Amino acid sequence: MAFLYLLVGPPGSGKRTVGTHLSRLTGAPLLDNHLTNDPVFHAFGLDGVRPVPPEAWPFASRVRAVVREAVAASPRELSHIFTIYLADQPGEAESLERFRALAAGRGATFVPVWLTCPVDELARRAALPERSVGRLKLRDPEGVRRVVTEKGLLPPPEDALLLETSTLSAEDAARRIVAFAGAGA
Repeated sequence: MAFLYLLVGPPGSGKRTVGTHLSRLTGAPLLDNHLTNDPVFHAFGLDGVRPVPPEAWPFASRVRAVVREAVAASPRELSHIFTIYLADQPGEAESLERFRALAAGRGATFVPVWLTCPVDELARRAALPERSVGRLKLRDPEGVRRVVTEKGLLPPPEDALLLETSTLSAEDAARRIVAFAGAGA
């Protein structure tokens, strides 16, 4: 049985870190949001500190659409892990439903996971040196505070697993996700 894991959380909540552990446990490829965002961010000369200009997002959305198309065409027995930040803003719930439809179209079990973390911890994590390695992650603590307080996090659907990542190791979070999905490891 294939699974489509969707790890949703604000910047700094541990989406990629948890996703890496989940990938190790399940063998599912990790398609984290920076895989799709970073080529666009690089094209716009961003550095993880300056805000993303609004005109960059349509390009990133097109890259994400191509990746979803590739997953739709992939072998049906293959599971996938996606990470994304879905703000509590108009249009974001539609992104969630695109992933749900992708899973259904592949005959995969959809596993939505909401990662939460206190804003002070998110801001602390933003400044950690490891956030600047290999990805254009938001690294400005005040920028993280601003994004999280102004945009919020899309409320989780009823079928989501909720994990508070400030009190849970990434490895334990991945194990809980596997158990929640009934995927076995």
